[in-house]
Amino acid sequence: MPVELTWWGHATCTVEDSDIRVLTDPLFARRLAHLRRRRGAMPPPDAWRADVTLVSHLHADHLHVPSLARLAPGTRLLVPRGARRSVPGLRRLGHLRLTEVAPGDETTVGDLRIRAVPARHDGRRLPFGPRRSPALGYVIEGEARTYFAGDTGLFDGMEKEVGPVDAALLPVGGWGPSLGEEHLDAGRAAEALARLAPSTAVPVHHGTYWPIGLDAVRPHMFHTPGDEFVRLSALSAPDVSVHRLGHGESVRVGGAR
Repeated sequence: MPVELTWWGHATCTVEDSDIRVLTDPLFARRLAHLRRRRGAMPPPDAWRADVTLVSHLHADHLHVPSLARLAPGTRLLVPRGARRSVPGLRRLGHLRLTEVAPGDETTVGDLRIRAVPARHDGRRLPFGPRRSPALGYVIEGEARTYFAGDTGLFDGMEKEVGPVDAALLPVGGWGPSLGEEHLDAGRAAEALARLAPSTAVPVHHGTYWPIGLDAVRPHMFHTPGDEFVRLSALSAPDVSVHRLGHGESVRVGGAR
């Protein structure tokens, strides 16, 4: 059975595998603090539907409590270890089945196995949260093995920690005019792709949100990361099929190798 990957914008994706819907880092907001959604229609209510939701780290554009509140009662929610203490708003989400996880932890949902893997990123609840929650990626294994990287930079042993995968959802940009080494820009994402060597890749975390008032500041940082990732991936990982999806678009990938 083919696995379907849908990108809703930013780091929000749906992975449909083995009749299970997995939702990543849901952000269903037109505006978040100083950020405004500049591209793509708001995801429809169908995007809120999930059997299990994965949160990669505690930054508000990845752990957005109002978006999580829209999930149906009984939805499983995996969050980084320590999230309950750092994000009091999670305590209001009693309708969800919340589990805290750390790198190496595995969770079974139906016929899926979901493994938390390390990420190189600040896992705090910014701006003042304590450093007690790890940033995570996840490997979703069913008919295929899909890697959702969350937000990360390159790190030693990345390919070993993630393991063989069939598809990779890789962040390639950000929401501002500069990125540090704890992020993947288009070039570093293409290098990650060469290390991981999946069959299929989809660039995410680009071209959705942009700071209000910064329209004229390095606009290429907003408009170009997806296309640049496609170009650079063709050089560094030519055997990988890269799909630059529009907001709300999907791609089907084959089963596990």
